[in-house]
Formats: sequence, structure tokens, C-alpha cells
Amino acid sequence: MEYQQLANVYDRLMDDAPYDDWLGFTVGIFQQSDKPIHHVADLGCGTGRITTGLAQMGYQMIGVDYSETMLSVAQQHASDMGVPVQWIHQDLRELQGLSELDAVVSYCDVMNYITTEEELMTVFSHVKNMLADGGIFIFDVHSLYHLDNNLAGETFAMVDDDLAYIWFCSPGEVSGEVFHDLTFFVQQGKTYTRFEEYHHQQTFPIKIYQKLLQASGFNIRHLYGDFSPKPESLKDNTERIFFVAEKQPGK
Repeated sequence: MEYQQLANVYDRLMDDAPYDDWLGFTVGIFQQSDKPIHHVADLGCGTGRITTGLAQMGYQMIGVDYSETMLSVAQQHASDMGVPVQWIHQDLRELQGLSELDAVVSYCDVMNYITTEEELMTVFSHVKNMLADGGIFIFDVHSLYHLDNNLAGETFAMVDDDLAYIWFCSPGEVSGEVFHDLTFFVQQGKTYTRFEEYHHQQTFPIKIYQKLLQASGFNIRHLYGDFSPKPESLKDNTERIFFVAEKQPGK
């Protein structure tokens, strides 16, 4: 997903996103690990808010994204915060060049943009190759409940003096599939520039993610719901599901 002009307003639109919750959840999982966590990659890092947040905590971070414009914003964030981060421009389906990492994270429903089981298997296999034995892979996805009940068929809008958008969420042909059609109006001087984004997301039943993770060489350690590090947090109405998996030794 290129994101193009969206990168310039992304942080503004995501200003209320629960970044502190992602960071707190991540560190909590890291602290439960049997081995120390130092080297970490953030896949689909976007403008790097989570990447730089973890870097501030002392983790040696690598941020990976398909959008060069997003990475440019992320690099500026890291510079402003005075933290070292390695930024890599790659498609998650073609990941290469990284190995022996202690952990890989991927948040904000990045994996929902991997819309087929075959491509998910490819991404999971790449992640496995990036990790040292016993390395941790944490990612989240929208739940089927959330996509089918809170997004598909809905319309959202925001209007400020200098920025506005209209967001249509259209259901796909199968459960868990949604198409996002967004139109933005951004003030530039005395006029407004209009641009559009079109995104496709797919979420699968939990058992599909479990099957693909295991086939890729992972042991599934835990499933959590909505940022809570408690096993009982995963419920029928959970909106965001977190998977915590561990690379099997020798795989």
C-alpha cells in the first residue's frame, strides 16, 4: 500500500490512535520472553510512531514499510526524537536481508492488508526466516466481528477547517472482506486539494491464522483481545485480536 499523499496527513488522522496501548502491550510480552529482546523489526511501520516509541525504550529498531513517503515521515520523527532506527523500503511479501532478530511486531491491522491465505503464508515464512530460534512474532488483526459489524457498510466523515474526509466501507463478497474508499480535502493556501485512497482489507477466522503460523514454523503462545495481556480478554465481541507466536527451534 503506497499511501502516497496520505502520508502527509496520516499522523493528524491517527492522533487519537492508542499508540501507548500498543507500546505497553508489546513491552509486557517482551518481558515475559524466556530470552532477552534487543533487536526488533516493525513491519508496516507507517510513520514510525510505534517504531520510534520502542527505540526510545532502548530497543534496537528496524522499521519496514512499502511506502517511501511514510518512511520519509518516520525518518523525520526519529530524527526529531534523537533515536537511531534503520528504515527499510520493502514489500512484506518480498522480505529479505534480515536475520537473527529477537522479535518482529506488526500492528495497526497491517496483516489485514495481506488478503489471501497464500500471501499470508509467504509473509509468515519470511518473518520466521528473520527471527532467531525462539524469537517472538506479535501482530494484530481486525476481528471478523469488527469488520462485519462495525466497518462493512458504514460511512465515516471528519471535517476540520483545513482537513476533511469521507470514508465509505463497502463489504466484499466474503465474510471479513472490506473495501475502503476515502476522499480527502486538504487546505493548501486559499484552496483545497482533493485526493483519494482505495484500500482492500481481509480478515480470516482465528483458526486460519493459527494453521498458517504453525505451517510456517511457529508455535502459538497466546491469543489476546483489545490490548489486554490476559487470556480471558479474547471474547466474541473482541475488535482487535493479538497473536503471539514463537519460532520453533531448527525451523
